[in-house]
Amino acid sequence: MTARLALWWTVLRISLSERLIYRADFALGTLMRFLPVVTQIFLWWAVFEGVAASGAAAQKIAGYSYRDFIAYYLLTYIGRALSSMPGLASGLARDIRDGTVKKYLIQPIDMLGFLLLTRLAHKLVFYTMALLPFALVFYLCRGFFSGWPDAVTLLAFLASLVMAFLLGFLIEATLGMIGFWFLEVSSLLFVFMLISFFCSGHMFPLDILPEFWQAVLRAIPLQYLAYFPAAVFLGKIAGAELAWGLAIEAAWIVFFLAAARAAFHFGARHYSAYGG
Repeated sequence: MTARLALWWTVLRISLSERLIYRADFALGTLMRFLPVVTQIFLWWAVFEGVAASGAAAQKIAGYSYRDFIAYYLLTYIGRALSSMPGLASGLARDIRDGTVKKYLIQPIDMLGFLLLTRLAHKLVFYTMALLPFALVFYLCRGFFSGWPDAVTLLAFLASLVMAFLLGFLIEATLGMIGFWFLEVSSLLFVFMLISFFCSGHMFPLDILPEFWQAVLRAIPLQYLAYFPAAVFLGKIAGAELAWGLAIEAAWIVFFLAAARAAFHFGARHYSAYGG
């Protein structure tokens, strides 16, 4: 009994050490992800210095001041942190390819619901550990923000983040189910990742694009993954436009929920598994 207890204690101690090391490494890694913010600060500072040197009277670009640009860039980290689903689509496609998906076909469990709960748990744990690095960076950059928005805007911002999580999950899940029809989808997912990074507004506010491209990008759901929550917080979207934007985001969630359900239904009928 003593030997067994000693073994259990050793296993527990090693497991705790491994997880503590992982958490420390993760916290440091999260902090390092904000290093591009330094580049953005100098980049937009140079841009606005150039605008001032040209003799332009306005010190704003598409309604964004220098401080707004940096604040926007920081806020997109929050949106992307919640809406990005690394490994979801590729993992789902891999499960279909190697036959692991059959557990959802023969067991009384809903695949989409199961994946949603596991992603929710992942986000809760993942970003609880990231809270300190996020808080540190936002504290150091507090001078770029003019203060907290009003209560209605803040609630709309939080609602847009929750829906960004759901929308990001459903888009990735729908893409992953393409694996029911295609053996390899990694190239398609890579192209989507690049398009999503640009069209979601993570690199810059969509407002600075020509009107035609603004209309195009606002007609697709990717803007809700990063641009929309940040613009809401900064007060760039308000009033009837804000209510309409939230309603459209909710409609996209319903659309991709139906698309994911349909893809699984018809994909399961098309699916064939071989082997033991």
